[in-house]
Amino acid sequence: MVTKVVYSTSATATGGRDGRSKTHDGAVDVNLAVPTEMGGPGGGVNPEQLFATGYAACFLGALKFYAGQKKVKVPDDATVTVTVGIGPREDNGFGLDVKIKVDLPGIEKSVAEDLIAGGHKVCPYSHATSGSLSITPELA
Repeated sequence: MVTKVVYSTSATATGGRDGRSKTHDGAVDVNLAVPTEMGGPGGGVNPEQLFATGYAACFLGALKFYAGQKKVKVPDDATVTVTVGIGPREDNGFGLDVKIKVDLPGIEKSVAEDLIAGGHKVCPYSHATSGSLSITPELA
Protein backbone atom coordinates (compact mmCIF):
# COMPACT_ATOMS: atom_id res chain seq x y z
CA MET A 1 0.00 0.00 0.00
CA VAL A 2 1.35 3.42 -0.93
CA THR A 3 1.87 5.59 2.13
CA LYS A 4 2.22 8.89 0.24
CA VAL A 5 1.66 9.61 -3.46
CA VAL A 6 4.61 11.72 -4.66
CA TYR A 7 3.67 11.79 -8.35
CA SER A 8 0.51 11.10 -10.28
CA THR A 9 -0.41 11.22 -13.96
CA SER A 10 -3.46 10.48 -16.06
CA ALA A 11 -4.04 9.22 -19.57
CA THR A 12 -7.20 8.83 -21.62
CA ALA A 13 -7.74 6.30 -24.38
CA THR A 14 -10.36 6.51 -27.11
CA GLY A 15 -11.22 3.80 -29.61
CA GLY A 16 -9.57 0.95 -27.68
CA ARG A 17 -6.74 -0.91 -29.40
CA ASP A 18 -7.51 0.91 -32.68
CA GLY A 19 -7.64 4.39 -31.26
CA ARG A 20 -5.54 6.94 -29.50
CA SER A 21 -4.11 7.32 -26.03
CA LYS A 22 -2.61 10.43 -24.51
CA THR A 23 -1.57 11.79 -21.18
CA HIS A 24 -3.42 14.78 -19.86
CA ASP A 25 -0.26 16.91 -19.95
CA GLY A 26 0.31 16.01 -23.63
CA ALA A 27 3.75 14.47 -23.04
CA VAL A 28 2.59 11.18 -24.56
CA ASP A 29 0.16 11.11 -27.47
CA VAL A 30 0.08 7.92 -29.52
CA ASN A 31 -2.08 6.41 -32.20
CA LEU A 32 -2.89 2.81 -31.34
CA ALA A 33 -3.19 -0.11 -33.72
CA VAL A 34 -3.79 -3.81 -33.28
CA PRO A 35 -0.65 -5.76 -34.27
CA THR A 36 -0.85 -7.81 -37.45
CA GLU A 37 -0.21 -10.94 -35.34
CA MET A 38 -3.55 -10.27 -33.63
CA GLY A 39 -5.42 -9.67 -36.89
CA GLY A 40 -5.00 -5.92 -37.01
CA PRO A 41 -3.41 -3.53 -39.47
CA GLY A 42 -0.26 -2.90 -37.41
CA GLY A 43 1.60 0.33 -38.01
CA GLY A 44 0.86 1.93 -34.66
CA VAL A 45 1.72 1.56 -31.03
CA ASN A 46 -0.02 -1.06 -28.91
CA PRO A 47 -0.58 -1.37 -25.14
CA GLU A 48 1.99 -4.16 -24.80
CA GLN A 49 4.70 -1.92 -26.26
CA LEU A 50 3.78 0.85 -23.86
CA PHE A 51 3.83 -1.56 -20.91
CA ALA A 52 7.21 -3.01 -21.98
CA THR A 53 8.85 0.41 -22.34
CA GLY A 54 7.48 1.65 -19.02
CA TYR A 55 8.39 -1.53 -17.15
CA ALA A 56 11.93 -1.59 -18.58
CA ALA A 57 12.63 2.01 -17.56
CA CYS A 58 11.05 1.56 -14.14
CA PHE A 59 12.93 -1.69 -13.45
CA LEU A 60 16.29 -0.13 -14.34
CA GLY A 61 15.49 2.83 -12.08
CA ALA A 62 14.54 0.48 -9.23
CA LEU A 63 17.72 -1.55 -9.76
CA LYS A 64 19.81 1.65 -9.62
CA PHE A 65 18.00 2.70 -6.43
CA TYR A 66 18.71 -0.66 -4.80
CA ALA A 67 22.32 -0.60 -6.02
CA GLY A 68 22.76 2.85 -4.46
CA GLN A 69 21.62 1.46 -1.12
CA LYS A 70 24.24 -1.29 -1.49
CA LYS A 71 26.91 1.25 -2.57
CA VAL A 72 27.32 -0.45 -5.96
CA LYS A 73 27.80 1.63 -9.11
CA VAL A 74 25.59 0.50 -11.97
CA PRO A 75 27.45 0.87 -15.27
CA ASP A 76 26.23 3.58 -17.64
CA ASP A 77 25.69 0.98 -20.37
CA ALA A 78 23.46 -1.24 -18.21
CA THR A 79 20.23 -2.25 -19.95
CA VAL A 80 16.92 -3.83 -19.08
CA THR A 81 14.89 -5.48 -21.83
CA VAL A 82 11.28 -6.34 -21.08
CA THR A 83 9.41 -8.60 -23.47
CA VAL A 84 5.62 -8.58 -23.17
CA GLY A 85 3.52 -11.21 -24.87
CA ILE A 86 -0.26 -11.44 -24.92
CA GLY A 87 -2.48 -14.43 -25.53
CA PRO A 88 -5.58 -16.28 -24.39
CA ARG A 89 -5.79 -17.57 -20.82
CA GLU A 90 -6.99 -21.08 -19.97
CA ASP A 91 -9.95 -19.78 -17.96
CA ASN A 92 -11.19 -16.90 -20.13
CA GLY A 93 -9.98 -13.63 -21.55
CA PHE A 94 -6.38 -12.69 -22.21
CA GLY A 95 -3.19 -12.74 -20.19
CA LEU A 96 0.31 -11.35 -20.37
CA ASP A 97 3.64 -13.16 -20.47
CA VAL A 98 6.49 -10.97 -19.24
CA LYS A 99 10.21 -11.66 -19.41
CA ILE A 100 12.94 -9.39 -18.07
CA LYS A 101 16.59 -9.57 -19.16
CA VAL A 102 19.16 -7.41 -17.41
CA ASP A 103 22.63 -6.66 -18.76
CA LEU A 104 25.11 -5.30 -16.21
CA PRO A 105 28.49 -5.21 -18.01
CA GLY A 106 31.48 -5.52 -15.72
CA ILE A 107 29.47 -6.52 -12.64
CA GLU A 108 30.36 -9.84 -11.00
CA LYS A 109 27.61 -12.43 -11.51
CA SER A 110 26.68 -12.84 -7.82
CA VAL A 111 26.52 -9.06 -7.34
CA ALA A 112 24.45 -8.67 -10.53
CA GLU A 113 22.02 -11.36 -9.39
CA ASP A 114 21.60 -9.60 -6.04
CA LEU A 115 20.98 -6.26 -7.78
CA ILE A 116 18.40 -7.85 -10.07
CA ALA A 117 16.57 -9.53 -7.17
CA GLY A 118 16.68 -6.32 -5.13
CA GLY A 119 15.49 -4.23 -8.06
CA HIS A 120 12.62 -6.67 -8.60
CA LYS A 121 11.57 -6.27 -4.96
CA VAL A 122 11.51 -2.47 -5.02
CA CYS A 123 10.17 -1.95 -8.57
CA PRO A 124 6.54 -0.76 -8.43
CA TYR A 125 5.72 -2.51 -11.71
CA SER A 126 7.01 -5.81 -10.31
CA HIS A 127 5.03 -5.22 -7.14
CA ALA A 128 1.85 -4.35 -9.03
CA THR A 129 2.03 -7.52 -11.12
CA SER A 130 3.01 -9.92 -8.33
CA GLY A 131 0.45 -12.65 -7.88
CA SER A 132 -0.98 -12.13 -11.36
CA LEU A 133 2.12 -12.69 -13.49
CA SER A 134 5.06 -15.04 -13.04
CA ILE A 135 8.12 -12.89 -13.67
CA THR A 136 11.69 -13.92 -12.92
CA PRO A 137 14.21 -11.34 -14.06
CA GLU A 138 17.52 -12.80 -15.23
CA LEU A 139 20.92 -11.81 -16.50
CA ALA A 140 21.13 -11.32 -20.24
